[in-house]
Amino acid sequence: MEVLLQIVDTINGFLSDYVLFILLISVGVWFTIRTRFVQIRCFGEGFKRMFGGIRTHGNKQKGGMSSFQALATAIAAQIGTGNVVGASAAILTGGPGAIFWMWIIAFFGMATMYSEAVLAQETRVVKENGEVLGGPVYYIKRAFPGKFGKFLATFFAVALVIAVGFCGGTVQANSIGSVINTAFGVPTWVVGIVLAVICVIVFIGGVKRLASVVEKLVPIMAIMFIFGTIMMLVINITKVPEAFGLIFKYAFQPQAIIGGTFGAAIKIAITQGAKRGLFSNEAGMGSTPHAHALANVENPHAQGTVAMTGVFIDTFVVLTLNALVIITTMYTEGGILSGGIIPDTIDKTNLTQTAFGTTFGSEMGNIFVAVCLFFFAFSTILSWNMFGRLNFIYLFGKKGEIIYTIISVGFIVAGTLMSSDLVWGLQDLFNQLMVLPNVIALFALTGLVLQILKKYKKGKKKDPEVQSAEESAEESVPQETK
Repeated sequence: MEVLLQIVDTINGFLSDYVLFILLISVGVWFTIRTRFVQIRCFGEGFKRMFGGIRTHGNKQKGGMSSFQALATAIAAQIGTGNVVGASAAILTGGPGAIFWMWIIAFFGMATMYSEAVLAQETRVVKENGEVLGGPVYYIKRAFPGKFGKFLATFFAVALVIAVGFCGGTVQANSIGSVINTAFGVPTWVVGIVLAVICVIVFIGGVKRLASVVEKLVPIMAIMFIFGTIMMLVINITKVPEAFGLIFKYAFQPQAIIGGTFGAAIKIAITQGAKRGLFSNEAGMGSTPHAHALANVENPHAQGTVAMTGVFIDTFVVLTLNALVIITTMYTEGGILSGGIIPDTIDKTNLTQTAFGTTFGSEMGNIFVAVCLFFFAFSTILSWNMFGRLNFIYLFGKKGEIIYTIISVGFIVAGTLMSSDLVWGLQDLFNQLMVLPNVIALFALTGLVLQILKKYKKGKKKDPEVQSAEESAEESVPQETK
């Protein structure tokens, strides 16, 4: 495993330091400019549509999901260990300044996510029985008809199945097992078995059961974690301005806390922000478009605006609150990490627990983070499993579903027994491989995204009643089969 970890780390280092950072920033900046800052112009519209789609009892769908269910599924995938463990890893490796670069990635990523959701909606397929199929494999083939498109789509599907269908469950289970073991002393293998049984119950219910679970689970888990972090920040309110100051200071002076030369330190801070930012909000990775493709909405632009809010909630709200808790309690003068000295007992899996423990008490801090992370990671497993399932079906047909479920459950159990560093390394590797074909297709379909945006805006100007009519729509007829 040590040899494999070294190989994986070497490949990851090259991809994250050169390929990933350039591609993610480039595609985000590209769509931000070409859409004239759609993430700002349509920000309010996205939130208005999101809150207008919330229902306490859910909506019955002929096929696919409601817009809010799709967003909840996407957020379930986005808000996971990346917000807790990923943020901790970024701060430990890249210093507080890494959070600033995660913000930058997220801001431009909102435009990327808009484009991904629009294309997923535009290229989705609705079968005669009402089943909805969609995702990057469909818009990749739209971008490149012929053998090259099929190759890229297959490459993406294989990478996604391994990344989120298999390794994704391993990463989430690994984090769940670690924090529950710390908080309650339960053996990790027991956690793995219990988690696998619960997941199977949801998996066999298909898209409808998953949508029903996540639309209830996501708001509860988000509110619970946000409430806990706000309590921490209120108690430590005098240190919050200093925390923001540290984030901005070490974003441009990382060598003061990381060590080494300025060039090497700034590279670590930026790449850690990019890599953990990708894992956190998933913009450009090509995973969450699967959820947005299933949304029954009036037009692709509508779901595109909703999709942007997921990136905002994930990074600018949940991840930022968690980072502030860590920095206000761990990086202040006299704190555990004062001067950049990190004890051997602190790692990315227990840093947040340690931070909450400084105020809530060690036992209560461990329990609170363990419960939150369980819900975060559990919801992510559900969503990622669905994304992987859709691509496994694309590769092998409906008959392969049972095989996929068995393998994915096996990875969930194995995740609680494996080395944390190796698990995260493999996850990073296949996440980054997914980005390549997805971003290439996004660039190629820029014209289609702009055409849809222009068409919607043009129609909105001609008929002022269109917006209010669209926002009040409870259900919409699925798009015709393309």
